[in-house]
Amino acid sequence: MSFRRRLHALYLGYTVCFLLFLLGMGLLERWGVAHQYIGFIFLAAPLVIYAVVGVLGRTTDPSEYYVAGRRVPALYNGMAVGADWLSAASFIGLAGTLYLSGYGGLAFVMGWTGGFVLVALLLAPYLRKFGQFTIPDFLGTRYQGQLPRFIGLVATILCSFVYVVAQIYGVGLITTRLTSIASFEIGIFLGLGGVLVCSFLGGMRAITWTQVAQYIVLIFAYLVPVIWLSVNQTGVPVPQWASSLQLPAVSQAEARLEADPGEQEVIRLLRDQARVLEYKIAHADTALQADRDKAWREVEALKRSRAPQYEIQAAERALAQLPATSAQAMAQWKTERDDLLARARPLGGMPEHAAQFDGNPDGTPAEQARYDASRRNFLALVFCLMVGTAGLPHILMRFYTTPSVREARASVGWSLLFIVLLYMTAPALAVLIKYQIFTHVVGTRFDALPAWIANWSRVDPSLLSVSDINHDGVLQLGELHIGSDILVLAMPEIAGLPYVLTGLVAAGGLAAALSTADGLLLTISNALSHDFYYRMVSPRAISSRRVMLSKLLLLLVALCAAWVASQKPANILFLVSAAFSLAASAFFPALVLGVFWKRANRWGAVAGMLSGLGVTFWYMVTTHPWLRGLFGIRSPVQLWWDIDPISAGVFGVPVGFAGIILVSLLTPPPPPEVREFVERLRYPRYD
Repeated sequence: MSFRRRLHALYLGYTVCFLLFLLGMGLLERWGVAHQYIGFIFLAAPLVIYAVVGVLGRTTDPSEYYVAGRRVPALYNGMAVGADWLSAASFIGLAGTLYLSGYGGLAFVMGWTGGFVLVALLLAPYLRKFGQFTIPDFLGTRYQGQLPRFIGLVATILCSFVYVVAQIYGVGLITTRLTSIASFEIGIFLGLGGVLVCSFLGGMRAITWTQVAQYIVLIFAYLVPVIWLSVNQTGVPVPQWASSLQLPAVSQAEARLEADPGEQEVIRLLRDQARVLEYKIAHADTALQADRDKAWREVEALKRSRAPQYEIQAAERALAQLPATSAQAMAQWKTERDDLLARARPLGGMPEHAAQFDGNPDGTPAEQARYDASRRNFLALVFCLMVGTAGLPHILMRFYTTPSVREARASVGWSLLFIVLLYMTAPALAVLIKYQIFTHVVGTRFDALPAWIANWSRVDPSLLSVSDINHDGVLQLGELHIGSDILVLAMPEIAGLPYVLTGLVAAGGLAAALSTADGLLLTISNALSHDFYYRMVSPRAISSRRVMLSKLLLLLVALCAAWVASQKPANILFLVSAAFSLAASAFFPALVLGVFWKRANRWGAVAGMLSGLGVTFWYMVTTHPWLRGLFGIRSPVQLWWDIDPISAGVFGVPVGFAGIILVSLLTPPPPPEVREFVERLRYPRYD
C-alpha cells in the first residue's frame, strides 16, 4: 500500500473512532455520569491520542525533525496548516469578538483569509524552491550575512513567543473549566503537558501528523454545536442561513434594550462610578490611604466577629492587593474608569450588530469622528492581518514540508478551504449567541440566572461577572460583563445544549490551542538551535546534538511562556494580533523584496527589518495599557490617526519597505550570485 493510501486509511479510521467516542460520551451523559468525569475524559482522551502520535513520530534525523522529511502530501499539509492556523484566537476568540464588535469583527475574517492569498502568490512556492529549514535561513542566504539572519532570529522569537503565550492562556482557560480545578495557573501547567508531549519528541514530523488529527477534532467541535444551536433556534441546519433569519430579531432586541429604563439607569450609575474614580485620580494619595484604612477596618471587624477563616483570608488578600504607590493606584483607577465609561453606553458599549462601523456618518461631530476612526481601524486591521499572515514564520515553515513546489502551492489552496469552514461559521455563531443572551438571559432575575454564569465566573471573574448595579434584582445588559474569550467555550451551556457538546467544544478549543502552540514552540526552538547555535556559533555541530538542543530549548521556552500566560497579560485576540503586526513589519517587506527585487541588499534588509519592527513595537508599547504599565510609561496616550495598538503594523510595514528600498539604492548592489539566486527563485519549476 502506498504512503498516501496508508494515510487515507489511518485518518478515515481515526475519524470513525472519534465519532464513536462522541456517541459513547453522549450515552454516558444519558446514563447519569457526572459532568466532571465526562469533562475529564474529554480532556484526557485526545491528549492520550496526541501523545501516542508524538511518541510514534519521535526522531533525531534533522530533516525529519525540522521539515518532516519533505514528504507531506498537499491535502494533509493543508489540514496541518489549518490546525496550525486555527489557533485559540480563531477558535475561542473570533466569534466572541464578532459578538462584541459586530460588523467590525469581520476585519479578522477578511484579513486572516486574504492573507493566504498573499502566501500563495508571493511566498509559498518560492520558499519551497529555496528548500531550507527556517525563515532566518532564507534571510541569511538571500541577504548574505549573519546580521540579517540574527535580526530574523530575534523577530521570529519575539512574534512567536507573543503568539504562543496566547495559546497557552487559552489552554489554561479550557483546562480549568473542563477539570473544575480551582487555580487557573494550575490549569495552564496541566495543559502545558499536552503541548510538550506532541512536539518534544518528534519535532515537525510528530507535529504534522498530530495537527492533522487535531484539525479533525476542532472542526467537528466547532461545526456540530453551531448546527445544533441553529436547528434549535430556527429549525434550519445551516448556521449562515439561520443567522440571517435571527439578525432582524437581534436588531429588534437592541432597540428594546436601548429604550429600557433599567438599562438607562445602569448607564447613569456607571457614569457616577467613573466620576468617583476621577476624584480618586485627582486626589491619589488621600484616596489610596482611605482605601487602605477601609480595607484594614474590614479585616479587623471580621476578626472581632469571629467570621469564617475564608472570609478573613479574602479580606486580607484584598488589603494586600491594594496598589503600593499612588502612581500604581492612578494607573489602576484610570483603567477601571475607562472600562466603566466604555460600558456606560447603550448596549453595554457594544455597537449595533448590523451597523457597519461605530458612530454615525450623518450624526453629531463626535459621532462622525467615531465613525471615521472606526472605519480607519477596520481597514488598518485587515491590512495588518493580511500581511502578517504572509510573514508568520511558523506558517511559512509548513511549506518547507511538501514534496515539491507544486504541492506547496496546492497545500495553500487546501488550507484555505479548511480554514474557511470555520471562518464562515464564526459570524453566524456570534449572531445566534447574541440572540440567545438578549432574549433569554438579559431580563432574568438574579436568583434565577442560569448556572453557566456562576460556573464561568469562578474560572476567571475578569472574563465574566454580573452585578446588580441598580439593585432591582433583574439583570440588565449593562450589568453583564462578558469577555470575548469565553463565549464559544460557554456556548453549549448558554444555549442549553447537552453537556457532551460542552466537552466537545472544549476538546476542540484545546486541539486548536495545542496545534498552534506546538508549531510556535518548534519555530522558536529551531531558530535558537539551528539558526543561532548551528549557523552562527558551532557550524560543525553534529545533527543529533542540534536536535537534542532544540528539544531542550523547546522545554525551556514552553515553561517561560506558561509563566507569562499565568500573569494574564491581555486577551487572547490582542496577543495574537500583536504577533501579526510584529511579523508583518519584520518579515513581509524583506521576504517579498528578497524574492521580487534583485537590487535589495544586505544593508537595506537590515535597515528595513529594524526600522519596521522598531516603529511597530514602539507604537504598541506607548499606546496599549498593559504594555504601558509593563514599561512604566506615564505620558498621555498619543494615537496616530486614532489607530488602535492592535494595528501598529500599518505603520511598521511601509517604514520597512521604505528602509529596504532607500538603503539598498544608496549602498552597493548585491553580487551577481545573489541576483542569480533570486532569478532561480522567481521561476520555480512545478516538479
